[in-house]
Order: sequence, then structure tokens, then C-alpha cells
Amino acid sequence: MLSKNIEKLQELGRKAYFTLNDVAQNLGLQPGSARVFCSRYVKKGLLVRLKNNLYTTSWRWENLTRKDYFVIANILQVPSYISLMTALAYYDVTTQAQQDYQESIGQKRTIVYNVRQAVFSYVKMQRPYYNGFVKTDGFFIATKEKAFLDAAYLYSFGKYRFDADSLDLKKLDFNKLKSMIKNYPQKTKDTVKRLCGI
Repeated sequence: MLSKNIEKLQELGRKAYFTLNDVAQNLGLQPGSARVFCSRYVKKGLLVRLKNNLYTTSWRWENLTRKDYFVIANILQVPSYISLMTALAYYDVTTQAQQDYQESIGQKRTIVYNVRQAVFSYVKMQRPYYNGFVKTDGFFIATKEKAFLDAAYLYSFGKYRFDADSLDLKKLDFNKLKSMIKNYPQKTKDTVKRLCGI
């Protein structure tokens, strides 16, 4: 029975994540039984619980790509998009981002999810500034200019720290930045001007 269940889990493990409903359907279980099943298999170390009702297999977890991490980050808080140093590292604007640390901008709340060795960090952004992202390869991510602007905005209000010296600002489009920054507070404009000289 165990090997048959593992076979079914391997099917589910082809995706970066799956829900209790997916488990119930795949194994022919009632929702309550699927919850017990998942809880048992998390304890056995065969499943990884990402958050309530969201799982992945341990073997998939061990082999996650950067894209998989980003897809999971998008789903742990909806809506959200990858930003800050994580996005800047994706665009090679900085080398200062950790593989297991994903930073996102969300609309609901500032929160951190710890899943095994990985950290998924979310900063709540006010609605007027929740923009400037694109969907690429199955996940939402800020453009490089917006990722920098998100960092500068939060930094200007003492809500975020980053090593400005680690950034290769020549890789940013300053004309785009000038256009995007118009609606931001003066504190943020001053920070961007000081860092970029624009």
C-alpha cells in the first residue's frame, strides 16, 4: 500500500505544489482522510507542508529550481509578486541574494513563511505602489526598475535594508525610473536621486 501511495505522490510531485483536494482526487480519499494522510506523510518526511492545504513532495522539494521557488512564493500569498533583492538578483543587478530566501511584495500582510531551510518573506505594499510587475515563465515578478524602486521606497521609510554598493545600477533604465517615480513620496525620490544620481 505504501509503495502504491508513493507512486501516486510521485505523480503529484511533478508539479511544484499541490492541494489537499489534489491528494483526495489522486488517491480516491474523502477530504478529511486526505488531511490525515498528508499529516501522516509530513511526519514521515515524505511530504513538505508549505502552508495550510498546500504541499509538495520531499523529493521535489530537494530539487526545486529558482523558478519553482518563485511559483511557490506567488501562491503562498495571493496576490503577490517577486521583488526587492530577489528580483534584482534574478536580473543580475546584484549578487547579494540568497538562494533559499525569496522576497515578495504582497497586498494582504507583511509575513514570513519558513519552510524547512527556505524563507518566503512578504512586505505589504500600499495599493498605489502595487504595480510594475510582469508574468514570466509562470510567475509574477517586478521589472528590474520596479524591484529597485520597491527597495528604495521601503528603505527611505526605514522598512528595508540593502547593500547599495552591491547593485550594478548601470543595468537599470534611468528613463523608466524617472517616469515611474513621479507618484512616490519625496523621501523616496531623494533616496533614488542619491543612489542613482538622477
